[in-house]
Order: sequence, then C-alpha cells, then structure tokens
Amino acid sequence: MYRIKLERDELHSRFGGGIPEGTLMLLEGENGSGKSALTQRLAYGFLMNGHTVTIISTELTVRDFIKQMYSLNYPIASFLLRNRLVFVPVYPIIGNLRNRKDFLGRLMNAPELFKTDIIIIDTLSALVKVSLNVETRSEQLLAFFKRLMALDRTIILTVEKGVMREEILAPFRAAAQVYIETSINKIGGMVNRVAFIRRFANAQGRIENSIVFRVEAGTGLILEIMAVS
Repeated sequence: MYRIKLERDELHSRFGGGIPEGTLMLLEGENGSGKSALTQRLAYGFLMNGHTVTIISTELTVRDFIKQMYSLNYPIASFLLRNRLVFVPVYPIIGNLRNRKDFLGRLMNAPELFKTDIIIIDTLSALVKVSLNVETRSEQLLAFFKRLMALDRTIILTVEKGVMREEILAPFRAAAQVYIETSINKIGGMVNRVAFIRRFANAQGRIENSIVFRVEAGTGLILEIMAVS
C-alpha cells in the first residue's frame, strides 16, 4: 500500500489504509467539486510517508502550484528540491491552441515522468480535449498505464464530468480499480464536497461509501462527520 497518513485528518483510515500499489485511480466530477483538492492532499500524504510523486497539471503553473500547496499548509519545497516531487505544468502549452500538438503521444514518450511511485494527471480530460488522434492515443495511453501498473506504479487521473466523450472515458472508468465521483453538497448555508466511493479494490481495511469534506486555507482538507446517502 502507498500510505497517505497525516495526523491532521483521517483520510488514510477512510480509504482503508492507503492506496494499493499498481492501481489505476479515477476521480470524476463536475468543475469545483474538489478533485484537485483531493489529489493535492493525496500527493502530500504520499510524500510525507516516503513515496515519490509526479504531478502533471493542466490547470496550474509551477508558481501557482507552490502557492496553492502552501496556502493549504502542505509545504512541498523540500520534496521538489530533492526530486521526491516532480511537477509538470502543461497549462502554458495547452493554452495556445494555435499550436495544437499530440499531447497524449508526447506524454507517453517522456519516460522520466513515470519513474516515481505515483503519477497524478490533473486533468486527463483537458489533455484529451486538445489532443490529436484522440481515439487511438487514448487506447495506447490506457495500455501504457497498465504496463506501469505492472511495475507497481499507481496512476491517479482526474476527469471533469461531461468533457470527455463517453466512448473514450468508458475504458478508463472500467479499468480503474479505484473509482470515485465527486460532487458539491449544499446544506443550509454550508457548501461541502462529497467523494462517493464507487469502487475500491484491494483495500486493507473498511472503506467509507462517501466522504464529506471541505477545504480551508491554512488547514487543507477537513473531513466532516456527516454522512451522505
């Protein structure tokens, strides 16, 4: 298991003791439903438990990522300096659609990005949206991920709901041993996010069906006691 234990929250136990090695994990949800916040918490948990992480981001620059992590009290400078954490910003590239590239093909031809224990792509749907040869490359990318998983790499993908065509997303969803849907939950004047655990194979312990959380500056991810059916 790749451990994610932090003293400040119970996400580690809510996820049954961590994320299994050699797993494909898919986080799917609408914009603003907490997918990135969850991956940032997971990444920091992995790092604090001695694992190595690569993050490929379509939303943040390096500067924005560092500011975001520190605003959540997830200090990651030492991990970046020691190459325990590799952060790859894709946003400046995909922002220029006039220079449209085969991003999925380029991703698979960058082996140095996949030497860490865990690889996070936030978001896959943005990469697919601006890539050429989407159908062929998506099939190749999934096969590539399966080869990495055979080497005990764990792949975490986020997908914005409604952005990827169903016929392209469905194979990733079917192949994911861990599949989580996120949504926004409003109760009175309080806005929380909910992670619904749709599938979680090979867990060490009990898995929560749903996890209600919020994100606060200076604290990071805060788990709520309330249950959502």
